[in-house]
Amino acid sequence: MIQTLFGATEPEPSLFEKLKRGVEKTRAGLVSRLDDVLAGGKQIDADLLEELEAILLGADLGVRTTSEILEAARQRLDRRQLNDARELRQLIQEHLLEVLRAAEKPAAPVTEPPAVILVVGVNGSGKTTTIGKLAQRYRDSGATVLLAAADTFRAAAIEQLEIWGRRTGVDVIAQKPGADPSAVLFDALQAARARQVDCVIVDTAGRLHTKSNLMAELEKMRRTASRVLPGAPHEVLLVMDATTGQNGLEQARRFTESAGVTGIVLTKLDGTAKGGVVIAIARELGTPIRFVGVGEQAADLLPFAPEKFLSSILQA
Repeated sequence: MIQTLFGATEPEPSLFEKLKRGVEKTRAGLVSRLDDVLAGGKQIDADLLEELEAILLGADLGVRTTSEILEAARQRLDRRQLNDARELRQLIQEHLLEVLRAAEKPAAPVTEPPAVILVVGVNGSGKTTTIGKLAQRYRDSGATVLLAAADTFRAAAIEQLEIWGRRTGVDVIAQKPGADPSAVLFDALQAARARQVDCVIVDTAGRLHTKSNLMAELEKMRRTASRVLPGAPHEVLLVMDATTGQNGLEQARRFTESAGVTGIVLTKLDGTAKGGVVIAIARELGTPIRFVGVGEQAADLLPFAPEKFLSSILQA
């Protein structure tokens, strides 16, 4: 079931137009600066590549990816295989697509429903809002959904999730604030099996108010899910705020290593001119981007497609 859940529920033109609008700040900065550097038939030489380096780093593509692009350009220059701006643009786009494709991995197969999705991330990243948007998207695709309010340590988290539950017409399994998150998850999975629900989306703590280690708590939840439902969780989605740029990568690395993250949801992409952080995430973490958030509405959470994303930020 999870394979269909992650598919598009809107026509491709609609999704692409939403994506283009959402990355307008990134495209405006990147394309205009590239145009300035490559305008007027400038000769591609060391000085131009130095300017290009500043542009790519400024878009938050990351040091490794930028260095790889420049090295590939220098090698083609040496072999006289790089002659004009069009070829340089093509080289950039091909390399970025290669980075994104290398990080792509399919979701784990679901042999017995429900599909179980743990959603992790630091407080303030848009985690609970993303869960609400996911619930709406899956409902729109025809799936039945149950939410688990396992972020029991943040005062307003349960209430916030219940608001999204009412808004999307999805039931929420919750206990009292401060309850054991794994107990909430256990109850949710038992309820989902009894009700024959297609998908359970689990909110988790972004910070604990005790001396317990957050990553240890998340690992306990993964073990609980696996005991109740072999193969679960089928996805562990890390919600990242795109506006934090490179500063968010270290947090993402910790979650990826400790919580078994299988995919990224990048929120607030419409709020930054540095949308190239998508590339940095894929390159540095080797983790696929599953969804991107490009607005406040429930329909503004879009399934990520590398080709469409690159077209949206590199086309004038």
